[in-house]
Amino acid sequence: MSQDSYLFGTFSHYEDAIYYDHAYKRRRSDTQFYGELAAEHGTPVLELGVGTGRVALSILRRGLDVVGVDPSAPMLERAREKADRLPQSSGRLELIRGDLRSVQIPRTFDRIISPFNVWMHLYTREDFERACQTVKRHLSPDGIFIFDVLNPDPAALARNPQKVYRGRSFKHPKTGDTHDYAESFRYGAIDQVQQIFMFSQPQGKPEQAVTMEVAHRQYFPQEMDALLHYNGFEILEKWGSFEREPFDSDSESQILMVRPLRE
Repeated sequence: MSQDSYLFGTFSHYEDAIYYDHAYKRRRSDTQFYGELAAEHGTPVLELGVGTGRVALSILRRGLDVVGVDPSAPMLERAREKADRLPQSSGRLELIRGDLRSVQIPRTFDRIISPFNVWMHLYTREDFERACQTVKRHLSPDGIFIFDVLNPDPAALARNPQKVYRGRSFKHPKTGDTHDYAESFRYGAIDQVQQIFMFSQPQGKPEQAVTMEVAHRQYFPQEMDALLHYNGFEILEKWGSFEREPFDSDSESQILMVRPLRE
């Protein structure tokens, strides 16, 4: 897969959906945020990058329907398993395997979301433009799009690519084996892509060592604002946290609520 392709170098991070859920089980502020936004408007939601349904389930539990799009079959399978265990009073989940740059669904939505840095998998301007067209194609006339990306951290991007940073060991939720864990980072200042390499090895089983990779396009705040403007969106809100605090230079994330520019 070429570097200008959606999720380039990242599919390995999404192959083990059970481990993925385990790794991010403590991340809950964004699920609450997106769930509350959906409940405020009481409308079916299109989620671009639904993954294992981590955010979608928060919306479904509120009795609202979600259409979820994702390119990863293991993630979609996990999302379906989790949704099927919800009470009957929950909303309905429709899952579509597809690329957010090109997916076409024969309906529109009042709310489209793309949580947890999904748009950081859009590595080129062309990728970004195509994803914007997807959003416009599926928004109703008064529709709103909400998404989040990280606010680039210069210190984190300047990490030594030759250094391996040891992390905490963990017990794999499927096998029960205790794994040693480490990470390394490489940032390209020209393409603005940071590659994160995650090394996992069951203790005493070096032959089962695994390397996973995730690549994130870094979008600096003024760059993001300009890309949205020149792709025909106006920013309604820009928060710096999922508690809806104002965005500033110390914010970890850029959380944006936008809509197509009105003539």
